[in-house]
Amino acid sequence: MVLSPQDIHNKEFSTKLRGYNIDEVNDFLDQIIKDYQIILEENKDLRSQLSESKDKLSYFNDLKDSLNQSILVAQEAADKVKSNSKREAEITNREAQKKADDIVKTADEKSTQILEEASKRAKKLAIETDDLKKNTRVFRQRLEVMLESQLAVIKGSDWDHLVEDGPTTTYEDIEKVVGDLDNPTNSDVESGNKQGNNADAVESTPTTDDKLQTVVIYPDSQK
Repeated sequence: MVLSPQDIHNKEFSTKLRGYNIDEVNDFLDQIIKDYQIILEENKDLRSQLSESKDKLSYFNDLKDSLNQSILVAQEAADKVKSNSKREAEITNREAQKKADDIVKTADEKSTQILEEASKRAKKLAIETDDLKKNTRVFRQRLEVMLESQLAVIKGSDWDHLVEDGPTTTYEDIEKVVGDLDNPTNSDVESGNKQGNNADAVESTPTTDDKLQTVVIYPDSQK
């Protein structure tokens, strides 16, 4: 049991012959009491501080455990977020790559289709141009034949007889000559027509474009 300052103060000593000076002993005891009181108070304060330190240590230990648990949970959450982000990035990348491939494929198909259509149109235009050239040559030959036949009629003996000096020419004679010019029947015209028909057979080919029309030399006579 620890002595208190009061125990020291109340302590009584027996006296003997030639013992210690009582006043000096009492003064020394008083000093001891004061110092002991100070030590007790300091000890009390230290105990109080120790208790507070223990409480704080317990609090910080609990806080440390809680923080460690929180860190573990945060680490797990971070790993999960990282894994999800990586997976979403891979999915997004695959989708973007697929869309890019689809766009490129569609563009290739359209470009191929456009090239094919352009090639078909070019071939069709070349055929139509060739047909037009052939029809133009046929028209030229027919026109040449027609003009030659008309010139042959003009240079015929009927016109010479019509314009020469001599007996009066009747209206029926003039009408017959002019009618022969409008409707040539001599052998030159017939040979010219045969030549034009042969040109049709050789050079004229059916066209693929319904809009192209054959040039008609005598449109009035075919109505």
